[in-house]
Order: sequence, then structure tokens, then C-alpha cells
Amino acid sequence: MEKIRILMVCLGNICRSPLAQGIMEHKAKLVGLDIFVDSAGTANYHSGEHPHTSSIRVARENGIDISGQQARQFLPGDLNKFDLIYAMDSDNFENIHRITGTNQSVQKVRLFLDESYPGEGMNVPDPWYGNYDGYLKVFDLIAANCDTIITKIKDKSLFA
Repeated sequence: MEKIRILMVCLGNICRSPLAQGIMEHKAKLVGLDIFVDSAGTANYHSGEHPHTSSIRVARENGIDISGQQARQFLPGDLNKFDLIYAMDSDNFENIHRITGTNQSVQKVRLFLDESYPGEGMNVPDPWYGNYDGYLKVFDLIAANCDTIITKIKDKSLFA
């Protein structure tokens, strides 16, 4: 199987998508799955910055180091570089389509939580606006969904 390339996307690329990248990389490594994971934001508010301190903290408390990541903006060319692009919420799903100027990416661009909750249109809440408890909840939500994605990769149903 060719290495699957996955991009996690949120708004600023400092809270949710860096967590999703780090969690997915960590879980894939634990099961011996060779995939490439990156993250980006649809806005350039934080380009070049490291993840939010609370994202780094919650990841570290769970044995994952995301401190070396740097935020970058989602680019139209990412559509061609990745097999799957996961938007953390519906606003960023729409932003991805606006940035790429196409709706042809319907199969490639997905709402992240649709893997666990198909068709429900669930969003990963943005913890930026709350306290540390929000980061804990977001970590758990992302981690559970990454388990679902890994299962789908392993049983070859992710692209079905």
C-alpha cells in the first residue's frame, strides 16, 4: 500500500489541527502504520508559530510531543499533495473549498468527525475560547476519531 498522506485543517493551526496531527502520528506509529500527517490553518493568523501552550500541554500529558510543529496556512496546492484533507469544522470545510476554488474535492475533503459520526455534521469545538478543560475534551474527541480513521485505513474502508 502506498503511504497515505493526510492533512488536518482548522482555522489558525495552533489548537485542533496540530493536536490531530500529533495524535494521528502517535497512534499510527503505535500500530506500525506508515502514513504522513501534516496540519494547516485556513487563516494565516499564526503562521510560523508553535501550537498553543494548552495544546502542547494536553498532548504532552498524553505522551505526545507537538512542540516542534509550526503553523502554516492551507494552500490551494495542498489539494494535490494529500490523499485526505480533514476539516475540523464546517466553517473550515467551506474555507478549504473557497481557497481551492473548487468543489471537485468532495471525496478528498472531509469533515473530521464524519469518520466516527457519518452524516451528522459534527464539529470539533475550538478550545481557543475556553479554559484548559476544553483542550482536554478536544484531545479525547480527536483521539477517539483518530482510532476510527486508523481502523478504516487498516481494513481498507477509508476510501470506500
